[in-house]
Amino acid sequence: MPFGTEIAGPVRVLYIEDDLAFATLVGRALKRRGYEMVHAASGDAGLARLSAGDIDVIALDHTLPGETGIDILGRVGGRATRPPIVYVTATSDARIAVDALKRGADDYVVKDVAGDFLDLLIAAIEQSLERWRLKRLKVEAEQAVRVARDRAEMLLKEVNHRVANSLGLVAAMVRMQASVISDPSAIQALQETQARISAIAGVHRHLYTSSDVGEVELARYLSHFIGELEASLSGSDSKLRISAKMDDLRVTTDRAVALGVIVSELVTNAFKYAYADAGSGEVRVSLAACNDGRARVEVSDDGVGFDPHAPSQGTGLGSRILMAMARALDADVAYVAQAHGTTVTVDFPLAPTAAP
Repeated sequence: MPFGTEIAGPVRVLYIEDDLAFATLVGRALKRRGYEMVHAASGDAGLARLSAGDIDVIALDHTLPGETGIDILGRVGGRATRPPIVYVTATSDARIAVDALKRGADDYVVKDVAGDFLDLLIAAIEQSLERWRLKRLKVEAEQAVRVARDRAEMLLKEVNHRVANSLGLVAAMVRMQASVISDPSAIQALQETQARISAIAGVHRHLYTSSDVGEVELARYLSHFIGELEASLSGSDSKLRISAKMDDLRVTTDRAVALGVIVSELVTNAFKYAYADAGSGEVRVSLAACNDGRARVEVSDDGVGFDPHAPSQGTGLGSRILMAMARALDADVAYVAQAHGTTVTVDFPLAPTAAP
C-alpha cells in the first residue's frame, strides 16, 4: 500500500522471513490480534509481493537467503512510497539495529522465541502504524493549509485588482472633471486629488501583480507611481522632471499607501511652487535604508525655497494630509535648511512600532 492512503479492512502485515515454522508462529499471534499476515520467504519474494499492493506494514527479518534485511532496506524505496518497516533481528547487537534505523527502518525488535518477542513485535507494528497515521495527518493538514493559503492569496489578488481598477476609474473621472472647468484653483485641486487617488491605486495594482500579496516592493511601486505623477503634473511643453533613486525595501500595504501619499504631496508641492516662475527644473526623490531598522524618503528641488513657518500659500489641505500620513507611519518630517531650493526628509520605521 502506498504511503499516505487509508487502511481499509484488517491490517495486512508482510513478514519477510526464511524460517517457515517461525513465520507460522508469528502469523497465528498476529491473527489473534486481528491482523492478517502475508509471508514471503526471501527478499525478492517480499519485494514482489509489496509491489502488488495491499500491504500496510512490513516485518523484515535480518537473516535471509543470500542477503540480509539491510540489503532489502536499500531496495524497498523511501518512506514516502512504502509502508512502515519493523526490523527483526536474532542478535542483540545494537549496531545492527542502529544500521537498520539509519537505512529506513521505522522500529526494530530482537527475535526471542522464549521471551516476549511476539508481544514486542505486535507493539512495534502498532506503534509504527500510529506514527504513520500521525505523519499522514500532518501531511494532509499541511496540504490543506497550503490550499487555503493559495486560495486566500488568489482572492486577495482579485480584490486588489478590483480595487485598483475602481480607483483608476475614479481618478479618470476626476481628470475628466478637471478638463471641463476653467477655474485654475479648481483644476489644481482636482489634479492633486487625482494624484492622491493614483498613489493608493498604485499600491493595489502592485499587489495583484506581485507574488507577495502581504508586502510592497517600495522601489518598484514608487518608481512606477512617480512616472505616472510626472505625466499627470507636467504639461506637454513642460520642462519639469522627476528623478528617482531607490533602495530595495519592503513594507506592508498600509505603510506603502501612506508613503505614496506623502511622496505625492511633496512632489506636487515642488511642481506648484519651486519652479513656478522658471517653468523648468528637476525634483529629486530618493529612498534609502538606515542602520536602525528605519528608512528615509527625501524630496528635494533647486527652486525658490520654502519656509515651513510661513503662512500656507494654498488651502493647507496638502500639509494636513502629509502630517496625517506621517503620524500613521510614526515618521519624522524635517525641512532641511539650505541656500537654494527645498529638501524635505521623512524618516520612518520599516515595520510598525509596538504600542507602549
